[in-house]
Amino acid sequence: MAMSPNSSLVMLGLLQVCASPTPTPVPVGDQNTTVLTSSQINTFTSYTWYTSTAYCAPDKVMSWDCGADCAANPYFKPVASGGDGAAVQYWFVGYDPTLDTVVVSHQGSVVENVIPVITDIQFALVPLNSSLFPGISDDILVHSGFRDAQARTAKDVLDAVTQAMTEYGCTSVTMVGHSLGGAVALIDSVYLPLWLPNGTSFRTVTYGLPRVGNPAFAYYVDAHARLTHINNQHDPVPVVPFKSIGYAHPNGEIHIEGNYDWAICPGHDNPSRGCIVGADEQSWKTKFADHWGPYNGIMLECPYDPLWDAA
Repeated sequence: MAMSPNSSLVMLGLLQVCASPTPTPVPVGDQNTTVLTSSQINTFTSYTWYTSTAYCAPDKVMSWDCGADCAANPYFKPVASGGDGAAVQYWFVGYDPTLDTVVVSHQGSVVENVIPVITDIQFALVPLNSSLFPGISDDILVHSGFRDAQARTAKDVLDAVTQAMTEYGCTSVTMVGHSLGGAVALIDSVYLPLWLPNGTSFRTVTYGLPRVGNPAFAYYVDAHARLTHINNQHDPVPVVPFKSIGYAHPNGEIHIEGNYDWAICPGHDNPSRGCIVGADEQSWKTKFADHWGPYNGIMLECPYDPLWDAA
């Protein structure tokens, strides 16, 4: 079954050459990376499967009947799911009793759906909506398309998370997503702590994350979120939108190298050869197939969704 490269983000990159550059944070020098052990890598497996499951239609998620994606986390308790996979990306919320956390997962974009493609190329930096993000400085700017995608599900996701926390007596929330879904999950990482009770703990794990906002956004995430963003080999998506037009990644990068080592890359947009900026921007190598995996042997797809059957 063929997978669909996210060619919209290449279009995004080509469009950006006409924009004026703005300052970006000074990156960490070409410092050494730290390779994770196999046991450390395996701690991400549940999150990887939850990320893949977001590509499954809501009815499959609510019945927890989506093949290998659902079977990998057999004790999960779905609470809510939504989206149509086009105008609104699929999303779901539920409770994992093994991890004792509420899970929020957002679908990424695929080329068959035109509306997500349009979303991906709306790359202007804009402030967050003050009604959803009260008290957040106007200096903190994000990609306009990603902001709007997050806003379309924000209140439904918040209601579902609140319901799950109450129903299961849980005080932990984990947000996951791939590609566009990772961008939405990262913005959720700013949004949900503003509305959930003090004492709630948060974690965010993303895959193939594009740059989402400006340096002020990156530094805010550094200070207020527990983020891990995992990228694979020569995936082109994590190096767009370009730094030259004012975008920056937060801390928290893990880069999967060609030998399948997972390397911790400290700092913003670490330029080391063992990190995504060095692997892509400095070598001019990109490979769309890397966007979908493998992430410790897992490809991000749903085998029980017409989206993939048509690909």
